[in-house]
Amino acid sequence: MTGTRQAVPTVVTDDEFRKFCDFIYRRTGMSYGQAKRYFIDHRLLERVAQTESSSVQSYLALLRFDTTGRELETIVNALTVNETYFWREEHQFACLTRSILPDIVRRKRRGERVRVWSLPCSTGEEPYSIAVWLLEHWPDVDHWDIEILASDIDTRVLAAAREGVYDARSVQRLPKQVLGRYFQSLPDDRWRILDTLRGSIEFTRVNVADRNEMAAFRDIDVIFCRNMLIYFDDVSRREAAESMFACLRPGGYVCLGHSESMSRISSLFDVRRYEDAIVYQRPFT
Repeated sequence: MTGTRQAVPTVVTDDEFRKFCDFIYRRTGMSYGQAKRYFIDHRLLERVAQTESSSVQSYLALLRFDTTGRELETIVNALTVNETYFWREEHQFACLTRSILPDIVRRKRRGERVRVWSLPCSTGEEPYSIAVWLLEHWPDVDHWDIEILASDIDTRVLAAAREGVYDARSVQRLPKQVLGRYFQSLPDDRWRILDTLRGSIEFTRVNVADRNEMAAFRDIDVIFCRNMLIYFDDVSRREAAESMFACLRPGGYVCLGHSESMSRISSLFDVRRYEDAIVYQRPFT
């Protein structure tokens, strides 16, 4: 006699949706509402099926009591959106080399370390863009010990970032001479960042909503945190801003996405209006 396999759930109830979103919010700070209902339901039901859970409720129990953290990592990877390309919002990179870095190094001894953090880094286009931009546009780059850190909550995109292989769309904004200097051509119109650049950037998993994980980063000079806080609610944005404030050296900077404003999130930072971009500075006192 053979048993009958229980049907996979095809509907997420309002209560299940609320419980799931509350759980993700508490663990990551990411806030999802009804506008994302179809997307969330689809991803949630995928994981219910893939874990062979008998119901959405049983999957939520699995997620809540999984002490390994692997299922949380998997569902977070499924929920995160990673839309990026090289030299995105390049006016901020221009601001970095024309205004931010000259201000930072004025307070350092020649040859000291300058720490730049890309958070979240997605599949690596942003931190690699920073490295290439500095090499191309900052004449003083060889006079300083540049350290570029890159972090994301999504382990899947971190693996892709370490691999450093990109399609034509990702590199379409790069001038041909830049592409030729820093990339190796691969079949199928793909490009791989040179090993020397790949090895110069440290990729790590970080959950911005976890203060203990954020506390591991200190004395940062510049944080690029672009288009992440739009997924947070007001409370999570403020907590993320406080964590970034603690990570920065006095006088350090935060660069947000073009639709984001630190002034609406936290009063901790001073607004700096430069020719190329508006950025936010941790005060010296």
